[in-house]
Amino acid sequence: MFAAERRQLILEMVRANGAVSLRELARVVQTSEVTVRRDVRALEAEGLLDRRHGGAVLPGGFTRESGFPQKSHLATAEKTAIADVAASLVEEGEAVVVGAGTTTQELARRLARVPGLTVVTNSLLVAQALAHANRVEVVMTGGTLRGSNYALVGSGAEQSLQGLRVSRAFLSGSGLTAERGLSTSNMLSASVDRALVQAAAEVVVLADHTKLGTDTMFQTVPTDVMTRLVTDEPPPHDDRAATELQALADQGVQITVASAGIASGGGDGMAGRRPRRDSPLPVQRRGGPTAQLRSASPLSDPGERERARVADMRRR
Repeated sequence: MFAAERRQLILEMVRANGAVSLRELARVVQTSEVTVRRDVRALEAEGLLDRRHGGAVLPGGFTRESGFPQKSHLATAEKTAIADVAASLVEEGEAVVVGAGTTTQELARRLARVPGLTVVTNSLLVAQALAHANRVEVVMTGGTLRGSNYALVGSGAEQSLQGLRVSRAFLSGSGLTAERGLSTSNMLSASVDRALVQAAAEVVVLADHTKLGTDTMFQTVPTDVMTRLVTDEPPPHDDRAATELQALADQGVQITVASAGIASGGGDGMAGRRPRRDSPLPVQRRGGPTAQLRSASPLSDPGERERARVADMRRR
């Protein structure tokens, strides 16, 4: 494929999706990320798109929201790895809220195996993923259906969350910066997400690296409200993403980096797929000792630790 043909295809993908990662662009145009990065720089110089951490977005600073069909095909391996790690945070018998999004949909598929769980959600996709889980109770908000992301929004959704209290909330969005926190492009979705946050003792944000440094119109989770961020490992040359992660850690956000380098063993459970142990990334906190970004470990789950202990005893 000639350079002009590659760049035209890249431009069409960004226009169709709003934001596309370099990994995805490289896969579609069948070339290296280094070549794609060069093409993106050239298109940015012409004012046709803007570069972001590990990807490209529509020009103008604030990205528009992509529809579900486009989102479901972006960063799929990364979202799967993030969902695996997020599911390991949930314990038997907990009550949690799960917001709308393709990453939270992946999380819901894994939560189907957690016994005694109660999930409150405004997402039809999350509810559908849990519909046949015998040991999981699903509570849906009221509201008006927003067809682009299959979520219930509006005053009905917000009112149904009043007086609710759960252990933690899992939320995704369109962009994440250390300055503003998590944000989204739609006012109604943002309002419901804020209500979900108010219902939870802890807030866990699920965001792949393409959302780092992207700012959209409506803030949903301020940085000082975020308990933890679960993300994937940025590309090696993406220094800006690493800077954004450090800035988030400086503000007290616990950061867990999942690896997308292991093939998935199936979409409806954690069996057959465990995030690998990654080397910790050093982060300097303000006014304190050097901290570390917490990386996903295969033995982060208590059940895994017990199985490893038994296996070790047998070897002895």
